[in-house]
Amino acid sequence: MAALGRDERLQIMLSAEELKALEDFRFENRMPSRAAAVRELLRRGLHAGGFLPQTEGFRSQDFGVLDDEASSGDSEA
Repeated sequence: MAALGRDERLQIMLSAEELKALEDFRFENRMPSRAAAVRELLRRGLHAGGFLPQTEGFRSQDFGVLDDEASSGDSEA
């Protein structure tokens, strides 16, 4: 996992309603995976709270929480 630049794993439990909301967000935004959708929602939440600077121009392979040159080109299966 370290080769992808993501060496920490986070496991969460979701209710059926939360999972449906996540899947709806993922498909509406054409995300490549649930993990990408969770990272994007986390990035948006951190940005809204003032913890991350504004960023634009993301491609699906760039969905990550923090902007990092090493993670560009990373894709989640």
